[in-house]
Amino acid sequence: MIPVNDLPMPSAAEKRRVLRKALASGSSVFAPGVYDGFGLRIIERYPVDAAYVSGNAVSACLLGEPDVGLVDLTLLTGHLSRLSQCSRLPLIADADAGFGSVVNIRRAVRALEAAGVAAIHIEDQPTPKRCAQLPGARSVLSHDEAVSRIDAACCARIDSDPLIIVGRTDCAAAHGLDEAIHRARDFVAAGAEAVFVELKSTSELLDQIRTISEQVKAPCLVNMSVDERLMALNPDQWRAHGISIGIFPSLARGSFGHALQANMARLLAGETQALINHLMPTQDYAETLGLSVLERWEQRFRAGSQA
Repeated sequence: MIPVNDLPMPSAAEKRRVLRKALASGSSVFAPGVYDGFGLRIIERYPVDAAYVSGNAVSACLLGEPDVGLVDLTLLTGHLSRLSQCSRLPLIADADAGFGSVVNIRRAVRALEAAGVAAIHIEDQPTPKRCAQLPGARSVLSHDEAVSRIDAACCARIDSDPLIIVGRTDCAAAHGLDEAIHRARDFVAAGAEAVFVELKSTSELLDQIRTISEQVKAPCLVNMSVDERLMALNPDQWRAHGISIGIFPSLARGSFGHALQANMARLLAGETQALINHLMPTQDYAETLGLSVLERWEQRFRAGSQA
């Protein structure tokens, strides 16, 4: 694991520059999914490039509800602001469908930019949206309206090192891959720096991803959690498959849910030693959160310590 607690905290602008440089250079961006500060502090100790925060996980974490459009902009912005302050990793966040009209998108982009987020994706579902991985096809906006909303998002940015906008379309299941590629191309023409075509797990999935990358000619963000074949790929192999940014939205929430259920069963069964063996040691917990760094900081500025 990487000893990150003593490293200087980069600014939001620096995080965006790092992510933008990686996309421009052709490097693959490995972005495991998290939903809270503790998970974020854990994954930054590993060789990853960014962290992905899904709307699905945030809805579960903050509300205990499924991803059906219940998380509003104020709730999301406050949460992401706190996350961006506790980690050196660039955050890639799910901004759903932009929280309303193009006026709402303008406000959302500026709020998330001010919160220190490095990149967001905005999708072409109507509001309120539904998680793309729920069964069935999703309803989507018209082609022209979807593109105009990405255009509005790109024009809304105000920072000198602006938020990276990823244009996302959920139209492939209902309207076919050709229409999804057409939308993705037009998202790029409108200013998006990367695209995210949401796909279901099918036998053609890997071929579809390569086709999108070849025809759109822009960095492609891919949900790696949707298929075991994607999860099995090493990041060094991603570019050959057309993957520029690999996100794993279900990693933290799935790990937490599985571990907590297993440990609850051990606790109720009286399997004390097995439970202890499957808990994070207190020292690791404290070090992950940077307790030793805060203690040194406290000592440094304690009255009389510099005399």
